[in-house]
Formats: sequence, structure tokens, C-alpha cells
Amino acid sequence: MTLRLGDTAPNFRIATTTGDIDFHEWAGDSWVFFFSHPADFTPVCTTEMGRTAQLGDQFTARNVKPLGLSTDSVEEHLKWIEDVNDTQNTTLRFPIVADKDHAIAGLYEMIHPGESETAAVRSVYIIDPTKRIRLMMTYPMSVGRNFTEILRVIDALQLGDKHKVAMPADWKPGDKVIIPPSVSNEKAKDLFPQGWEELRPYLRLTEV
Repeated sequence: MTLRLGDTAPNFRIATTTGDIDFHEWAGDSWVFFFSHPADFTPVCTTEMGRTAQLGDQFTARNVKPLGLSTDSVEEHLKWIEDVNDTQNTTLRFPIVADKDHAIAGLYEMIHPGESETAAVRSVYIIDPTKRIRLMMTYPMSVGRNFTEILRVIDALQLGDKHKVAMPADWKPGDKVIIPPSVSNEKAKDLFPQGWEELRPYLRLTEV
């Protein structure tokens, strides 16, 4: 099965460091930042797990639940969390999936044979409250994720959903946004009474 943007994120039941979960039930009405790691007790992964924990308040403020995955056991995860907390000066509270048989990594296409036959690469899935996949990214094993970008794209997706707008290149919260070409000027007057800047008929910038 090939997953695409807009697909329903496959459900699963699995053991995690905080107990067994049914993924869809656990997600509830929240967004989910679902991210995979090659293995426990590895250097890049340790920094990423720590950074996710450090940003816990940022994820909570956006109604986002982080969910990690590694192809190791719950027991190994729990020992690793001690290292994460100690080396990254944090307290990791979000669940980490124990995917020893690679069932979830396979379901979400996190195993790339060119990189490893058994270890999940650094995949990112942003999943909305309707369980639709809204973003997919894959990093090589040697490169840690950019968490500023992960938060930025969550902000962009949530703002776009709320105001029916698109985001220009390098958009950051507070920047102007794009009125989609599918929205006529007449309709735009109702949706964006603050007005807009028209660089081209198809490129209109406004503030929200």
C-alpha cells in the first residue's frame, strides 16, 4: 500500500512506553506528529527524542500529540528514555511505539531497503483530527529533523484550514498569506474584508 497526502492514516493497535494504544482512539480530536527512528541508543535519535520532549508545551499549544516509533522493545525504549532525559536535560512523556516486528514501520513505509532492511528511517507524518495525512517527510538516517520546520508547517496547515488560505515560500506565523486563485474577488471581499495586495490576478496577499 502506498500512502499519499489526504489518505486516512492507517489505524493500528500496539504496545508503547505508556501502555497499549489504539492509534485512532489515542489520537482523538488532536493532530498527531508521528515520527520514526532507526534505533534506540543512537546519537541523532537521542537528540530528536529530547527535542520533541523539550517542545512539549509547543505541541500542546497546537493541540498536537507526538508519537515516536523505533523497531525496539518497550523495555529498551524505557531504558533509552533515561538516557534521553539525562543527556538532553528534559523529561520525555509522550509514547514511543515498540515495533519489533516492523509491522507499523511497514504499514507506514518507514523501512527503506537502500538505507536498512530492519531500521526505520526518519519519517514524519502530520495527521489531522479527521485522521487524514496532511504532510509526509523523510530524512536520511544521518540527518536530524528540523523541528522549527515541523512546528512551522503545523502552524501553516492549521491556519490554512481556519482561513482557507495558502502560504508563500518561507512563510512564518504573522507573515502575509495567499488568497487561493479559486476564490473570486467578489467572494474574497466577504472572506477578507481587511483587503489584499494584488501582485497578479492569481497572486493576492493578505493578512489574517
